[in-house]
Amino acid sequence: MNKNSFEGRIGRTWHDSEPWYPAPPAQTPGAPNILFIVLDDVGYSDLGCYGSEIQTPRMDALAGAGLRYSNFHVTAMCSPTRAALLTGRNAHAVGMGAIAEWSTGFPGYQGRITPEAATIAQMLLPYDYGTYAVGKWHLANMGDYPTGGSREYWPLGKGFNRWYGFLGGFIDHWNPDLHEDNHPVQREPRKGYHLTEDLVDHAIGYVRDHVTSAPGRPWLTYLALGAGHWPLHVPQEWIDKYKGCFDDGWDAVREKRLVRQKTMGLLTAETSLAPPNPNVRAWSSLSPQEQALCAKLQETYAGFLSHADDQIGRLIDYLASTGQMENTAIVLLSDNGASGEGGPTGAVNIRRHMSMERETLEYGLAHIDKIGSEYSFPHYPMGWAQASNTPLKWFKRNTHGGGIRAPLLVHWPAKIRDQGGIRHQYHHVSDIVPTLLETLGLQPPKVHHGHEQIPLHGVSMAYSFDQADAPTRKQTQHFEMAGDRAVWHSGWKAVARHTKGDDFDADRWELYHLDQDFAEIKDLADQHPGKLRELIDLWWEEAHRFGVLPLDDRDIERSLEWSRRQVPRRFELQPGMARLDRQLVPPINDRSWRMHAQLREVQPGAHGILVACGSRFGGYQLHCQNSMAVFTYAVHESLVHRLEVSLALGDTLLEVSFARTGERAGRFDLWANGKHAGSAQVKRTWLIFGMTGGLTCGHGNIPVTDECLPLNAVSGLRMEHVIIEVDADSQLETNSFSAILQEQ
Repeated sequence: MNKNSFEGRIGRTWHDSEPWYPAPPAQTPGAPNILFIVLDDVGYSDLGCYGSEIQTPRMDALAGAGLRYSNFHVTAMCSPTRAALLTGRNAHAVGMGAIAEWSTGFPGYQGRITPEAATIAQMLLPYDYGTYAVGKWHLANMGDYPTGGSREYWPLGKGFNRWYGFLGGFIDHWNPDLHEDNHPVQREPRKGYHLTEDLVDHAIGYVRDHVTSAPGRPWLTYLALGAGHWPLHVPQEWIDKYKGCFDDGWDAVREKRLVRQKTMGLLTAETSLAPPNPNVRAWSSLSPQEQALCAKLQETYAGFLSHADDQIGRLIDYLASTGQMENTAIVLLSDNGASGEGGPTGAVNIRRHMSMERETLEYGLAHIDKIGSEYSFPHYPMGWAQASNTPLKWFKRNTHGGGIRAPLLVHWPAKIRDQGGIRHQYHHVSDIVPTLLETLGLQPPKVHHGHEQIPLHGVSMAYSFDQADAPTRKQTQHFEMAGDRAVWHSGWKAVARHTKGDDFDADRWELYHLDQDFAEIKDLADQHPGKLRELIDLWWEEAHRFGVLPLDDRDIERSLEWSRRQVPRRFELQPGMARLDRQLVPPINDRSWRMHAQLREVQPGAHGILVACGSRFGGYQLHCQNSMAVFTYAVHESLVHRLEVSLALGDTLLEVSFARTGERAGRFDLWANGKHAGSAQVKRTWLIFGMTGGLTCGHGNIPVTDECLPLNAVSGLRMEHVIIEVDADSQLETNSFSAILQEQ
């Protein structure tokens, strides 16, 4: 309230004054609570209720008392799906045409949700909703990550009252980098910790605190789990539940899932499996050793998903025990299809596998017992991703069915009477917000905080709740991801799979009649050239209308370009500072750099981490212990370089330098008070994009080495500052990075 809006009367004292109170927020009688549950990289067939052998009884129970959608679509990667889910608009049109890290200087690729597209949280705040976000956000540009940066595009800037979670695309579930509200969290390591359990604890806590402090007010909770995105981290007992379950291989699993899907009524009896994707070998062609490693990786994924299901069950049990289930609308979905990023044989450490060197079978077998633990960063092989997407072709990042079809469960006892029903209407993630607004009897705002709003693009699905056989009301939906393109219109789909670096105009478009060909098997492009031309023209119309252009087939190069423009080359760190996010740490990849740490009043027994960046899967650390200063550079979890020097009492200046001597190679040197203490030759350095943790000064957050544990604050000395200086980019670095990408 300000003086100009005050409608009472102010006299000399309260006796001759008249108070005035603003009207309370509007309320919709019987307004439901709303719970979004978003799974990550979970394929179309991975839930038990979609044909899987993986045990997901709590999600299956939601389907059994609600609805399953067999023909639901998302985008081919996570950030665009989340943007469409929260705004009810197409992803490019709101600035999120790719994952947030791949932002460019074009409107459709800002890596931020534009203010012209209010989120469902912002739409519901005027109607007395409490709004809470927990888990993965991945909807902020990297320029918004710094502690001193803007928070306009973080959850609290997008209509949520509280948030606990992580910003980027993936997370270490044993040792996560987390934020709460608008600041980094210094998490205290504890035995038995797992992120999924922590996230559900916070979701329960936010709802509990809401209902006990504001009884009668509805709430919206957005729970976005990291499961089942790599790394596949889960307690061992959950992996053990699946021992031997996948020994028959992915080909047999696909066949069995297809049979179940038909029996359930998700697919027609005529539906066939799409042909195997390229680079997916027949299970029978793998050696027994390859089969053992691949099976163990899938056992870990299955345990990861079942563990997430169990934690979702804890939240459901809480809602049931407090009488909130009847009028809570639960919407559960996956953000895209299963990931083929693990390659033909998967990986114990996917970051090493993707950005440094292909893991060997011998390495995988030697570390097989670590898979799923904090000493691994694993991902399943693409053969299992193909099985996850049964009966579809291709993967996450592709606009064929394997990338964009997803499970969708809607559980809402107050609105849905056909318990256990299946709906076959074609729908898209942008249709969720229009559905909720229709059932609430609300219209989206035309202006929000001074910004004229983009109309909603989605079509309400509410008609399908009570009309199983109603015709699909949606008419058209376009798709694009890093050059892959598709458009669906009235039952027909045109799709082009683009190879990075190829001429877009040379891409071959395929044509499918999806109403009769669920798995996109029979390409009708040659039989119906007129229909294909019509749909290609329609795609271009949609692309112009919704901000898809310009087409861009770069991926991680976009992040590198942003880093070159935005990330500084000199960092002056202070002890106790907030953690630097992993996307914004000093960009030391494949170039010379130096670090200076000025220590004062060093005492006997000085102990603690001075600087730590990354993790044991790729990172560096400078610490003190046992009267020594130690510098560690972890190329990966099995290759660590270590230098040490005696730590003088009083004042000590520690210096570390890296001199680049060749492509991704160089020499580390360590000095103490100007005296050289040793060198280490590194034949192959990691890239900044191999990082799995941020940077801390004066304390630790994620282990880079098992030395200097636990990760307590520095004691027995006073840190003045730490300065890190990085040389400018070189053409050699650019060439090196491009060559690595080509190897993938």
